[in-house]
Amino acid sequence: MISAQQIQTTMARYVELVDAGDIDGILALYNEGATVEDPVGQPPIQGLADIERFYRQGLGASKVSATLTGPVRATLNGCGAMPFRVDMQWAGQPCSLHVIDVMEFDDAGKIRSMKAYWSEANIGPQP
Repeated sequence: MISAQQIQTTMARYVELVDAGDIDGILALYNEGATVEDPVGQPPIQGLADIERFYRQGLGASKVSATLTGPVRATLNGCGAMPFRVDMQWAGQPCSLHVIDVMEFDDAGKIRSMKAYWSEANIGPQP
């Protein structure tokens, strides 16, 4: 079983990789059969090929920066949650998106599920 500290480290690393625009690094954090629901309520994306397409069309198509806005919370059974902010352009204007990601990990420490909690209600001016 993955430790709480491993979860915290991996989730913080995820934000660093989003900030760097390192899609290959992000994909390396996921297991082969992983799912991504971003935002929650959208049909889940399943499998690395579709997850790669999702990140390349979103993150790869625009310049963003990402910053943790609070500590990563981790359980003792392979789950974690974190708040972070993504600064980007939305409809041609600079803005910030405040997100909470919830991730589940497999025993090897790879992400098996990522759910991003956000909506347009969480978009505002950049600080």
